[in-house]
Amino acid sequence: MPGGARSPARGHLSQGNGRTLSIDCSTDACSVALFEQDELITGELRMLGRGHAEALVPMISALPDRGRAQRIVVSLGPGSFTGVRVGLAAARALALAWNAQLQGYSTLALVAAMAREQLGHVPVGVAMTGGHGEWFVQGFGDTGCPLAKQISLTPAAAAQAIGEEFVAGSQAEALVELRGFGTAISLPPDARAIRMLDPEHFVSDVSPLYGRAPDARLPATQTP
Repeated sequence: MPGGARSPARGHLSQGNGRTLSIDCSTDACSVALFEQDELITGELRMLGRGHAEALVPMISALPDRGRAQRIVVSLGPGSFTGVRVGLAAARALALAWNAQLQGYSTLALVAAMAREQLGHVPVGVAMTGGHGEWFVQGFGDTGCPLAKQISLTPAAAAQAIGEEFVAGSQAEALVELRGFGTAISLPPDARAIRMLDPEHFVSDVSPLYGRAPDARLPATQTP
């Protein structure tokens, strides 16, 4: 494989002793995982499409000790508005109840890290399903650092914006076909893979990354 295949990434979750609960339900996939320091204890991924609010808490409750952890990391998006909010609401509630540290990460960064785990040290573009027929896209360098800000674009514009040879994500195959070159790696974000993220991708500001403006807008205030 390009750059040489790597063994599973380790050392990115450790922040002293204790457990980490990871949550990702920002796309059609819904996943949870429980780690002891850097070691995966167990986890689950379901391709739901809809119903994240009903499925997420039972999935967490099915983990050892009902998922209780000293640290919680959750996807901030971009992705489904509803999915992002569901994941954040659950993570915030559990962090408050358990007095746990709460951090977030980008869905696109995780997908890029998962692809680089297969490919080695190569740049990776990410293309994920967005809203209204658009795609969320972002390029990442061979060290995993973002090359530009994430953005929501029409498929045609996305094909022009992403120039990396390797493209990962739910719309990777469509983007590669549209632009006429490259290799696609179709995979969903998976909470069991968060140890592949470098530490700088975890942030304490857990504001959602919607990737585009919300559809609903407040009515404009009229001047008397």
